[in-house]
Parts: sequence; C-alpha cells; structure tokens
Amino acid sequence: MEYRRLGKSGLQVSTLSLGSWLTFGKQISDDIAEQLMKEAYDKGVNFFDNAEIYARGKSEIVMGKILKKMNWRRSSYIVSSKAFFGDGNQLPNETGLSRKHLIEACEAALKRLQVEYLDLFFCHRPDKNTPMEETVRTMNTLIQQGKIFYWGTSEWSAQEIMEAHMVAERYGLIGPTMEQPQYNMLHRDKVEVEYSKIYDTVGLGTTIWSPLSSGVLTDKYLNEIPKDTRLGMPGLEWLKERSLTSERLNKVRLLKKVADDLGTSVAKLAIAWCAKNPNVSTVILGASKLHHLQETLTSLELLPQLTGDIMERIEGILGNRPVAPMF
Repeated sequence: MEYRRLGKSGLQVSTLSLGSWLTFGKQISDDIAEQLMKEAYDKGVNFFDNAEIYARGKSEIVMGKILKKMNWRRSSYIVSSKAFFGDGNQLPNETGLSRKHLIEACEAALKRLQVEYLDLFFCHRPDKNTPMEETVRTMNTLIQQGKIFYWGTSEWSAQEIMEAHMVAERYGLIGPTMEQPQYNMLHRDKVEVEYSKIYDTVGLGTTIWSPLSSGVLTDKYLNEIPKDTRLGMPGLEWLKERSLTSERLNKVRLLKKVADDLGTSVAKLAIAWCAKNPNVSTVILGASKLHHLQETLTSLELLPQLTGDIMERIEGILGNRPVAPMF
C-alpha cells in the first residue's frame, strides 16, 4: 500500500481506502462488512469512510461494532463521518450545518462508531441557510475539544471552499483540510479544473468517491444488469437511468480493450487512473463482495504501466478532457 499526505496536513492516508455508502447496514450482511474491513486493513488500508445518512445511521453502527471487535490500535486507522442530511429525521435542526446539528451529529457519530474522536469530519453538502462563520467556528470548536482532528467538505464548489478559508483566516480559525468529490473517468471537471488553483493555495486534500462510477466502469454491465448489484437495487432506478447510457457503455467496451492489453480489468484500470492524479489523496473503494475488494486493492500495481501513451489512448476513448477557462 502507498500512503499520501492529506493535502497540506501531516496526516497520511492510504492511497486506497474503504467506504460504506449503500453497502454497510443495507446491501450486505454484517459478516461480509467485517470481512471487507479486515481484508482492507490487512492490506494496508488505514482510512474507513462513513456518514450519518448512510443507511440512516446503521452503517456507522455496523462499522463501530467491527472496530470494537477487531480491537485495532486506534492510532493505526482513520475513521470519518459526515453531517448535513441527518440520519433520517427531518424536523428543523436535524439537518444542515448549524452549530446545533454539527455538534449533535458529531456526538451521535462517536456513539455509533464507538470511538472517542473522529479523525475526519465532513460537511456533506454546503448549507445556504447557515452563515459560513457559524459552520467554520463550530468545526474549530470540535477540533479544540478533541472530538475531531480535521474537518472538510463534500461536493462544495471551489468558491465555497475558499470562502470557508477566508472566514477561518479572518478570525484565526482552522479551515477545511480536505474535500470529498466524485471523481472518475466519466466525471472530471471539478477535480481537474475547478479545484486546480486551490491545491496549491490552501493545500486541499481529496478523498474521492465513486471511482468506478457506481460500477459502470467495470465489465459487469456490458451484457445485462445483475440483480445483486448497486444499479439493480430498488430505489436506485434514478442512478441506473443516469449511469447506464449507451454512450458510456460503448466507452467501457473500448476501455476493456486497453485493460485486456495491459492484462488487467476495467475496474483496476479505472481506479489506477484516478490514483494517477497527484491531487488525489485517497481513492475510496466500495465493495459488496470480498473477491471484488481483493481485486481492486491491487490496483496500484498498474501505476507504472500507465505511461504517457496509455493515458493518451484512454483520453482518446473518453473524449472528455476538461478544458480550463482562458482567464
């Protein structure tokens, strides 16, 4: 396993990490979740990602029980939570980024995960109804109290991230260390263009999600839609309709030829492609089956094979190279 600094911080995260969205507490059994976490940890993964909304809190409960059972040294792993959507309750103050919700969400996550502190705590979305100063001050307070070590954002714009940093600088507070954006071969602009200036200016770290574009960047959807996969789950019809377009599947077929030439799979190629970006701190993997995770955990082996020629061949297939604005 390789490790990278999380932005300008001194924290080192495994280049591959494990997430729990749509799997823990929902799609898979607790026993499978335990197998996945143990396999990841044994292979050098030190970051496990979670959020209050995942399975309405059940994902954190499952992960917490596993962490308790494994009894790993607390210094050997990083665990996160995110706040904004709530854990399923929708009354006023049960969602958003107000001081009340952030503090209560943090306390709830600590209890569910059975840990004394969160290494990373994310604002899961921007909140137009809460002043930025209130959010930044609250995160700073949680850091001072030792309940979180670093705070960050997820799916915020570059402008919103910089506003948070300006507020932090103005009042002598700690700004966000990391952002958790979607990033993959089919979704590139935010990471490659929108954030391009702030990697250097504020040292932004990234914990990217959906490197396989909800499984599209594999070969499992090329012929049919298996029932036991994410895009076959009830309630995710919107995701299937958005993801499985004929244009995307045609690109995957061409990517499979590249993968075949390299003696690998489309999934491993897609993950290695993400890790190739030096501004990616860690690639969050998702899995519902142990053998899938065992495969993707070896993706970094491909990095030396992703030469300039191979990357250009991939660009020719994708046809979506982001263009930076001319100003």
